[in-house]
Amino acid sequence: MEIVVATTNKHKLREIRKILKLPVTSNQLPVRETGKTFEENAIKKAKAVVKKTGKITIADDSGLMVDCLRGKPGVKSARFATPPTPDNLCNKLLRVMGEKNGRRSAKFVCAIAVVYPCGKVRTVKGICPGKIIHEMRGKRGFGYDPVFVPRGYRKTFAEMKPSAKNRISHRAKALRKLKNVL
Repeated sequence: MEIVVATTNKHKLREIRKILKLPVTSNQLPVRETGKTFEENAIKKAKAVVKKTGKITIADDSGLMVDCLRGKPGVKSARFATPPTPDNLCNKLLRVMGEKNGRRSAKFVCAIAVVYPCGKVRTVKGICPGKIIHEMRGKRGFGYDPVFVPRGYRKTFAEMKPSAKNRISHRAKALRKLKNVL
């Protein structure tokens, strides 16, 4: 079974290949993520690519939801800072959080949609709770990984070995659910 992943993000693609252990190719069309939920955006991306390729397509939309920011950056996580490099994203997040007095609890959320050529759509979701620390730590990962410590751990995602992160991350949890759907 050949599956197309609707992404150009090489980090996400690497994680997906390692966790699914299935042959996947990538293909992405420019799709504006205008959904109000992670699921809406994932479905929109997957539908666009399945229409182009005629093959089973998966797409994810994921992001960080911070409690003291009322769930922001949320579905706009990748567009929270420009350009969306880890330094820019993390520094802006830390600056905005510094202006708020509140809990540093947060969660990473990943919604994955699988769309079949016949039009059938299924979605799964993975959540990884944790907290935002006060400074960036670690060189691995991408996005907000240098400031996010998963619940029950002391290291940020960016400090963890990829194999450790791939056991507990939001995307890993969603991909394990996706395996059952596929």
